[in-house]
Amino acid sequence: MLYIGIDLGTSAVKLLLMDGEGNIKNIVSKEYPLEFPQPGWSQQDPEDWKRAVLEGVPELLTGFDASQVAGIGAGGQMHGLVVLDGEDNVIRPAILWNDGRTAKEVDYLNNVVGRDKLSQYTANIAFAGFTAPKLLWMRENEPDLFAKIHKIMLPKDYINYILTGVHCTDYSDASGMLLLDVEHKRWSKEMLDLCGVTEAQMPTLFESWAAVGTLKPDTAKVLGLPEQVVVCAGAGDNAAAAVGTGTVGEGACNISLGTSGTVFISSGKFGMDPNNALHAFAHADGHYHLMGCMLSAASCNKWLMDGIYKTQDYAGEQEDITPGRLGNNHVYFLPYLMGERSPINDTNARGAFVGMTMDTSRADLTQAVLEGVAFAIRDSFEVARSLGISIVSSKICGGGAKSPLWKSIMANVLNIRLEAPESEQGPGMGGAMLAMVACGAYPTVADACAKLVRVAETVEPDPDTAARYEARYQQFKRLYPALKPVFAAMNQ
Repeated sequence: MLYIGIDLGTSAVKLLLMDGEGNIKNIVSKEYPLEFPQPGWSQQDPEDWKRAVLEGVPELLTGFDASQVAGIGAGGQMHGLVVLDGEDNVIRPAILWNDGRTAKEVDYLNNVVGRDKLSQYTANIAFAGFTAPKLLWMRENEPDLFAKIHKIMLPKDYINYILTGVHCTDYSDASGMLLLDVEHKRWSKEMLDLCGVTEAQMPTLFESWAAVGTLKPDTAKVLGLPEQVVVCAGAGDNAAAAVGTGTVGEGACNISLGTSGTVFISSGKFGMDPNNALHAFAHADGHYHLMGCMLSAASCNKWLMDGIYKTQDYAGEQEDITPGRLGNNHVYFLPYLMGERSPINDTNARGAFVGMTMDTSRADLTQAVLEGVAFAIRDSFEVARSLGISIVSSKICGGGAKSPLWKSIMANVLNIRLEAPESEQGPGMGGAMLAMVACGAYPTVADACAKLVRVAETVEPDPDTAARYEARYQQFKRLYPALKPVFAAMNQ
């Protein structure tokens, strides 16, 4: 049988077709626009996602027997606020995960409602990207539209609705809304009341591998698929990527270098960081995980290459960064181009090059960006280590993981072994694997991971290079605290 995985990203949807042995048979990508109507704002039209999926799936199936497709599973960008009216029409553009308009609402939630109460209600505190602050913003700034809300959904859940007609979500994605009681896997009445919404306006909760329905007849016809194709609840992109890299079970770790960057630590039981620097979320395997998320990771390098250097030759720009340069760069980069989430939770934070001199080269700046992202990832690792979590190795995925140089920098900055899976399809592969479980091809998510995930490359740290990076990281740690009041003053 065949299975379709949907990776609903920020800039494009990537669709993959996979067989029951984990072999990827085809991949199709469809881009869509991203809107920045004001500085710090980020939104998209859900109809663009719909169009991309409905056009992309028939392309994906070209040359294949569509009758062999058994299931569909999606991993999607988290936290985005998708609101539907009583006729299931989209009310406004989706406010995305990297949107920073909710500073006032985040301050209210964390400092008036209080972090302790938020942690009690949801196991997390408020971040600008989370869904609950967006609802508060909408209630305050768009009251007429807010009054029309019939259903509140997340991006990949809107796609599942288009496919099945079911208003659904899964626990991993719902964890990032600040509306879910994560420990008990139920909507938090206290948070719903705070946001002025009801449980009836929320989608039905499912485990990620649970079947939520089959294809609607009209949608099946458009896609060229049988109506009996099973659609599972799917997962938030990071949980789906973790499944796609085999990051399940106690203590497993995955680093994702996508548009955003994440440190994902799987756990068999619920637990939370008492300082809330790491998110405590449900995992797509039915258990839990801790996660640190930085808003700009591979997007920092894309910004430098595309926007500043005006080049698409990413590999060429890295050629001059030889092994002997690692740990010896005199330039630092703070990767806070969209503000930052974990662990500093500061919407005012901004990107900065520090330490430039007259002999600073183009390669120095390129290296600084790669290192700055690695240092920021390490910030979340340090929080995990402070909780007594020992991480000796990690999987690594995402577009940034295609760079051998960046993987080497990451391994040495973190001083751990990195394992690159054979497939780099992360959320899409995870979605397809969840669909396999929904269809009964594997009894559990862990069984699917054990069978299907294969490691293609291992990157070990070099002791001398790791030691140099240790010294540089200690310097990096001092930069943000020094600049924090400057960032705040700049954004007043």
